[in-house]
Amino acid sequence: MEWYEKLRMFRESAGYTQKQLAEQLHMTQRKISRMETGQAEPSINDLVLLCQFFHVSADYLLGLTHDPRPDPRKKDR
Repeated sequence: MEWYEKLRMFRESAGYTQKQLAEQLHMTQRKISRMETGQAEPSINDLVLLCQFFHVSADYLLGLTHDPRPDPRKKDR
């Protein structure tokens, strides 16, 4: 599964529309839509926001690990 497919899955599982997620993350709905279809890649800041919002690691979202949990040794900022 590609990262953008995971993003859509996370959003839908959480019960958010693209517009609602965009509002929560201070992005546009168009940006969320483009990311979910693979037409745009998230900036580093966007990636951090998405991972924090969905409580998953960037490695998981990017397909580098099968463990969705953020590193438990790190504290939220």
